[in-house]
Amino acid sequence: MSDGTSLDQAIQLTQVGVDELRQELDELIKVRMPKIIERVANAREQGDLSENADYHSARDEQAITQARINEIEIILMRSVVVSNKKGISTVGMGSTVTIKLMTKTAKKITMTLVGEFEADPEAGKISVVSPMGKAMMGKKKGDQISVKAPAGEVAYEILEIK
Repeated sequence: MSDGTSLDQAIQLTQVGVDELRQELDELIKVRMPKIIERVANAREQGDLSENADYHSARDEQAITQARINEIEIILMRSVVVSNKKGISTVGMGSTVTIKLMTKTAKKITMTLVGEFEADPEAGKISVVSPMGKAMMGKKKGDQISVKAPAGEVAYEILEIK
C-alpha cells in the first residue's frame, strides 16, 4: 500500500465501510473483470498485438482493476470493525456529528467519522486521522474544537452527536 500502512497493521473501518468495500469487490470481480477479459480477448483476435491500441488499453484497465481488487482484499483482511463504544454522548468512530463554525455565518456542517480508507469528504465522511477527525474524537456536545487550516485556526462548536 502506498500510504505507508504496514501489511500487519489493523485497518479500522465502520461496518458501513466494510459493507461498501465488499460490494465494490463483488462488482469488480463478478461484473467489471469479466467484461475486461472479454475486451482483451476481442482485441487479441484483431491480430498484431504490438500496434493494437485497444488490446493495450484493455490490458492496462485489467491491471488497474486487478490492483484495486488486491487492495480491497488486503484492506478487508486487515480490517477491524470499530464503532463508537462510548455511546452518543462522546464523539468516536462511526459518530455523526453536527458542528457549527464559530464565525458570524455560524454555518452548520454534519459529518460522519470513519476509518481512513472510507473517508469521502464530498459524502460527509471524514477520517478519524484527519485534523478535523482528531480534534473531534472524545469530545462532547457543547465542546469547542480548533482545527488548523491553510487560512489559520478555525473554531467550531459541537452541536449534536448521533
